[in-house]
Amino acid sequence: MGRNTRKRRTPLAAKAVAGVAALALGGGGLIWANFYASAHEDGGQGNRTKSRGAQQIATIDCPDVGQQLRDVPDRARGEVDGELASMDQQITDAYQRLVTTRQAQAGDAQFVQNSILVPLKDRRKVLIDRIKLEITRAGGKAGNELDQFAGCTGRPTDDQQGGGQNGGGQNDGGQDQGQDGGQDQGDGQNPDDNGNGVAGPVAEDFIDINDVQPNSRDLQNGLAADGDGGSTGTFTTECGTNENNLFNSDNLIAAPGVGNGAHHTHDYVGNQNSNAFSSDEDLANADTTCQNQGDKSTYYWPVLRLQDGTQEFDANDDGGGAEGNIGKILKPAQAELRFAGNKQGDVVAMPKFLRIITGDAKAFVNGNGNANTSWSCTGFEDRQVTDKYPLCPQGSQVVRTSNFQSCWDGQNIDSANHRTHMAFVNADGSCSNGFQAVPQLQVRLVYDIPTPVIENGQVKNPYAVDSFPEQLHKPITDHNDFINVMDENLMNQVVECINTGEDCK
Repeated sequence: MGRNTRKRRTPLAAKAVAGVAALALGGGGLIWANFYASAHEDGGQGNRTKSRGAQQIATIDCPDVGQQLRDVPDRARGEVDGELASMDQQITDAYQRLVTTRQAQAGDAQFVQNSILVPLKDRRKVLIDRIKLEITRAGGKAGNELDQFAGCTGRPTDDQQGGGQNGGGQNDGGQDQGQDGGQDQGDGQNPDDNGNGVAGPVAEDFIDINDVQPNSRDLQNGLAADGDGGSTGTFTTECGTNENNLFNSDNLIAAPGVGNGAHHTHDYVGNQNSNAFSSDEDLANADTTCQNQGDKSTYYWPVLRLQDGTQEFDANDDGGGAEGNIGKILKPAQAELRFAGNKQGDVVAMPKFLRIITGDAKAFVNGNGNANTSWSCTGFEDRQVTDKYPLCPQGSQVVRTSNFQSCWDGQNIDSANHRTHMAFVNADGSCSNGFQAVPQLQVRLVYDIPTPVIENGQVKNPYAVDSFPEQLHKPITDHNDFINVMDENLMNQVVECINTGEDCK
């Protein structure tokens, strides 16, 4: 279960350089708008021209090549992760070009296809070929089936709901752009500016919690593993709410060795040496914010921001404002980290350095296969919504909940796509395919957020999860990450508490 911890190269693709422009709002406030606002173009005029002929493209939808990988030898994973990070950068660059060429698109119905999607497909094919070569050189098998995932599509402005309805972009380079006489937003609004300086979220991404039916959560992923039977104990670890202000836009699990591998900012508690270049040894020797010093695990999630015009420390940085993540970072008022049991029986210990990603940061285009979101409000937590941000009544707080995968393959601390070594429990709490039940990490984050106001189809000062630029801050992209760095004695204590029905801290 060892892991290659050498430091790896940065992505091959050039980093996007975003121009930042000040955008005045009607109330006299000033917010920072990057290239997503397209402030340097003719804005509404180009949109009105476009609406008479072709449907405008809001974002770029690319298949997630990394999720297709199963057989990647350990010694090739570093290089493959680097190529996948380069592929993410290519999408960011293509999205930048999409939102800064609106005037050209208005005059040429084939501009997106010919000038953005076809070149993007060619560049992705080069990286896919490199991935296949690296896997083969390391003794693995890489067939040509990956080639079908090179092409991307353009998602029109009227297709703003997630779920991957267009089949993940597998239509040979994105010919289906909706350029058949459809309408754009119709009122001259810029699809790259929700009125707060970025492309999303939009009014349709919010719902009054009173309009959500109790017990109506519509995802099978993320069910609680515990219940009245089996192992009924819990272990709660108290690690604070990031009082030390540890933030970065890295992703040590999905993009080790790659700076800004997440393209959005993460909020960290627990381990204080969590970045793209941290080795297992670095994690084991780090300080921790957890009260129990035996827990040096790293717990991290994308920050929530209030799009209120605040210039944060990363307003001009990659992962921050330069990639569409703007506004005031909101720390949770509470961060509850609980390990629970399994309703079918006892749990076994997690191996040290086990890595788990729950949820999908690209679910808006990938679909719901790996999505795991639960948004709610205090006092209404029997009502969980997956693809909308809740509007909470006065006195109620926003809640994000993540119940992690808790079925382990019994062998690996990670896998080629960072998914297949772990699985979610079935509805009855059982684990399939011979997997073993381990303690289930259940994360509950509570936020004090002023309720956004929706007027005339626009949302004012919304809150939103940080995201990859092309994911448009959709709530379905929420996710959570964990690396187990508990010492052996503490992990054994966690297992004993859970299996004997005790509630421990």
